[in-house]
Amino acid sequence: MTREERRAILGDDVIAQIHDRVDLAPDPSPELVEELRRIWTGGRIPQSRPASAAA
Repeated sequence: MTREERRAILGDDVIAQIHDRVDLAPDPSPELVEELRRIWTGGRIPQSRPASAAA
């Protein structure tokens, strides 16, 4: 589904509400980010990456 299709279905007000709720959520922990990275890549990445390498 494209961005335009989502906007047509949800409308600008609902999209703004979603963005507001997302902005309230805390940032994920480094451990969660690492675990999700392993899941998304099928484990084909090093166990840990320095913060400077992620940029």
